Amino acid sequence: MWNAKTPGIPDELFDRDENVPITKEEVRVVQISKARLKPGMIVYDIGCGSGSISVEAALQVEESGSVHAIDYDAKAVELTKKNITKFNLENISVILGNAKEKINELPDADAIFIGGTGGDTKEIVELCENKLKSGGRIVIGIILIETLYSVLKTIENLKFTSVDITQITIGKSRKTSTGTMMLARNPVTIISSTKI
Repeated sequence: MWNAKTPGIPDELFDRDENVPITKEEVRVVQISKARLKPGMIVYDIGCGSGSISVEAALQVEESGSVHAIDYDAKAVELTKKNITKFNLENISVILGNAKEKINELPDADAIFIGGTGGDTKEIVELCENKLKSGGRIVIGIILIETLYSVLKTIENLKFTSVDITQITIGKSRKTSTGTMMLARNPVTIISSTKI
């Protein structure tokens, strides 16, 4: 399905549902790069939505690694499962439930992605700090300014170093009857850091 080694699977290759969010291709590429994934790693994808991060991460950690995708929305879990099947991946486990309750059941992680959390991002970051191995990376995609502030304060208070903040604003082309126009997407702020 995706024969390239590089991340950046086009959004249109994923099964989609208008009620389930997807991390857009260009944002996903940056998030995957910030996690510094290698074969054999254990990865969490919290708030997996359509599963696009899970799929990309699973390809990067290869069969020797594993991805644990968590979402509290049954539609998201079903869509993630469809995309796992579509990309013929066997190293992803999908968990339906509240991440705050499920994280402690997982093995310690080398990298953690945090996306849609229903407003619990601060608490989830705190829980993840306990499950992340020393030297592990956490990558958090944020849309709301209030969440950004809360997460930055939390990261400062925990055992994280090399904090990087990147804001991405994407414009994508769209054909019209008279030519091509650029359509802006919502900016996404990505916080990434390493656990001491």
